[in-house]
Amino acid sequence: MNALVHLRVAAFLEGVSLLVLVLVAMPLKHFFAMPMAVRVVGSVHGLLFLVFLSLLFRVVLERRWPLRRALGAVVASLLPGGTFVLDRALVRELAAAKNTEAAAP
Repeated sequence: MNALVHLRVAAFLEGVSLLVLVLVAMPLKHFFAMPMAVRVVGSVHGLLFLVFLSLLFRVVLERRWPLRRALGAVVASLLPGGTFVLDRALVRELAAAKNTEAAAP
């Protein structure tokens, strides 16, 4: 798998973990007095966020992304559902990369 595929997987997992944190763990903490939910899900989300950032750094270096695009990816990771929007752009870039590889002799 290449760096873009790894980034897509990490972005998906990070996005799901953020939604679980915001939509499940936070309500459990505040409405049902279960702070452990935030502690566990928050820790998993934090780890996935760091993995996402490291893979994003790898992609930025390998694909020579401009700073604006990299910052856009970081902003997307901070917004609930943002990584799913980012995924569409990554799919387009993967398709373009496959077309380029197929055209090369």
